Amino acid sequence: MCKIENNLQKIFGRFLSIILILLFLAPAASYANTSVTNVPVGDIGTLLPFWSVLPFAGILLSLALIPLFAPHFWEHHFPKVSAFWALVFAVPFLYFFREIAVHEIAHIIIIDYIPFILLLWSLFTVSGGIHVQGTLKGSPGVNTFILLIGTILASFIGTTGASMLMIRPILRSNAWRQYKVHTVAFFIFLVSNIGGVLTPLGDPPLFLGFLHGVPFFWTLKLLPQMIFASFILLGMYFILDSFYYKKENKLALKSPEIEPLKIEGFHNFIFLAGIIGGVLFSGMARLGEVNIYGIHQSFENLIRDAVLIIMGLSSLVLTNKEIRQGNEFTWAPILEVAYLFGGIFITIIPALAILKTGEKGALAFLIKSINTPAHYFWASGALSSFLDNAPTYLIFFNSEIGKFYPGIPEAQSVARLIMERIPYLIAVSAGAVFMGANTYIGNAPNFMVKSIAEEAGVNMPSFFGYMFKYSIPILVVLFTIMTFVFYQ
Repeated sequence: MCKIENNLQKIFGRFLSIILILLFLAPAASYANTSVTNVPVGDIGTLLPFWSVLPFAGILLSLALIPLFAPHFWEHHFPKVSAFWALVFAVPFLYFFREIAVHEIAHIIIIDYIPFILLLWSLFTVSGGIHVQGTLKGSPGVNTFILLIGTILASFIGTTGASMLMIRPILRSNAWRQYKVHTVAFFIFLVSNIGGVLTPLGDPPLFLGFLHGVPFFWTLKLLPQMIFASFILLGMYFILDSFYYKKENKLALKSPEIEPLKIEGFHNFIFLAGIIGGVLFSGMARLGEVNIYGIHQSFENLIRDAVLIIMGLSSLVLTNKEIRQGNEFTWAPILEVAYLFGGIFITIIPALAILKTGEKGALAFLIKSINTPAHYFWASGALSSFLDNAPTYLIFFNSEIGKFYPGIPEAQSVARLIMERIPYLIAVSAGAVFMGANTYIGNAPNFMVKSIAEEAGVNMPSFFGYMFKYSIPILVVLFTIMTFVFYQ
């Protein structure tokens, strides 16, 4: 295996070197007769060719495929892979577009990346200071109730926070059982994905929408779809778990001692309330703007970010280390997100700029091919399933802006989108969040839950085993039904 991965590393390095050279030379012909330094920032998408989105595709494909086929290589080199794809795009972009390129990169870092990482970091840090101790009888009723609580919590402490908070209690409660793989699968469906659809705190895609002008409570419009999907999945789970429960050896239940649940680090719920308050404040207050290296950032957003930092640091200082040790808390997951999304946010710049130009840009074929809410639901969902739901949301969010309001400033186009095209934005939001559950890599908590379950002795299915045994026969069928119910 090591020899294979060493060879893969050499091949990967040579391949990327060739791609870097080609991508750097490619724009020379495209811009030879264009004075790009005088192009207005808002018109940059009309000049960017199709090749400019290839680094974005490259980093997403790397994220999807390398962990599956070369996990050891990925574990040690994923920051380098992310940095490489960022440079593949940024070097020629800066060379040919100079000040415009600097502005675009600074804009996405200040407006999108930093607030995005701060929210995830604060929720991850604070929820990691809450430890649910004890066990319950892993019966169908108890398990269904735990899944219900986790599904509700996901919209308020994030799918990552809810997953890390609830996965170990449900694993401990079912440790005596032989049949429990289905419990982890439905946990991924509900707690790690579908439950996070009601607020921008729930899942990263919705927070990105919030950063671009979608009101905080607008996502409550997805409540009917969330209830529909959750009710069906919880009902299916209860029936399935009842079937397996009858096959269990009940004598095994008497061996472990059943302890009542106990919450440690309860004060962290105060910090969670502070995070919610900070995000709500930034969506309601209007305090003016400050110019940061040519980027206009509002004071209320800066206050929000400060609140997130204060809440996270307060949790670190005031929470006993033993509580985090009980949660097996480490910084590795959030560091991985920070490294990978640094590259993703840089490489996504041309895709977003081109999509905003509508049919005038190099991605006109995408704008023309997706027309109905059902199209957006499945297009965003399919991409979320195999790549990542946050950049997927941004792609189709901007494609809707480019399709319906090309050339209109973002603030105005988003204001019109959330009023005039409600089914379209709902479809993208639901597709990105719900269908992240279709694979282990659709949303960050999925793989984390799988790893924790395997450490607890659960024999989880492979990548494709999960799809063919659980997500395709259950979720794909459910989403097909939802298409006829909600998008006709």
